[in-house]
Amino acid sequence: MNLRNILGGTGVAIVTPFNEDFSVDYDALGNFCDHLINNGVNYLVVLGTTGETPTLSKQEKIDIINYTIERVNGRVPVVVGVGGNSTQNVIEDLKVMPLEKATAVLSTAPYYNKPSQEGLYQHYKAVSEASPKPVILYNVPGRTGKNMEPSTTLRLAELPNVGGIKEASNNFAQSIHLLSHRPADFLVVSGDDDLAMPQVAAGMDGVISVAANAFPKEFSTMVNHALNNNAKDAAKINIDLFESFLLMFAENNPAGVKAFLSHQGLIKNYLRLPLVPLSQPIDEKVQAFLKK
Repeated sequence: MNLRNILGGTGVAIVTPFNEDFSVDYDALGNFCDHLINNGVNYLVVLGTTGETPTLSKQEKIDIINYTIERVNGRVPVVVGVGGNSTQNVIEDLKVMPLEKATAVLSTAPYYNKPSQEGLYQHYKAVSEASPKPVILYNVPGRTGKNMEPSTTLRLAELPNVGGIKEASNNFAQSIHLLSHRPADFLVVSGDDDLAMPQVAAGMDGVISVAANAFPKEFSTMVNHALNNNAKDAAKINIDLFESFLLMFAENNPAGVKAFLSHQGLIKNYLRLPLVPLSQPIDEKVQAFLKK
């Protein structure tokens, strides 16, 4: 499966809305999926870090996948996050997660245990061989503590069931290296909202975004302009949104984006510990940005 033909443009790493008792708010989740699709995003990514997956039980993850895929009902592709720092546990999750109607699996690089480049290769090789769907690698050294070097990514790109990468190294030069040497059918998308516009203009296929939760129409329009070589209009939107990118990550993700969404009336502002809502000074800046 050539993911470049299916997952171009704007993907959204969607939040998990919670009720006051911290149960999953499925009504809000369903309405939010509709909102994103109606505002032009190209696909949804469920159970990413933005969805607070470290705090979800296995049954909740299964229920969220089933609910989201049923609600989306084929309108856009759905990518499911299945990752971890135990290769065997990831393989076991791939066996029980309801992935039949998913387009692909997004799998984060192992975190905390900081494997070598050979360890990263062997981890993803085992995961790709076990996955019933194409695997999108996820390089996010700011969270994992270990950068996956381009040579490792390109080596993995030769495996039959590795279809692409979400590159969130915040390293523009590394991104260009990947674009210069990737196989023709290998998807490369940005995982850094603050770099997404210039990265797409430089040749990336799109983005898996946090900010697009709050600004789906604007962000999708920006990415489409960049994909269509309309850098001037893309840059204008990027400048207009840029302060919001900084605010969303000022303390942690998804506390930032959930603050935006709650003030927009789309979800309630509840997070599961150890995450808490934004501090008042940052939240006031979020409100001021939205008023602009």
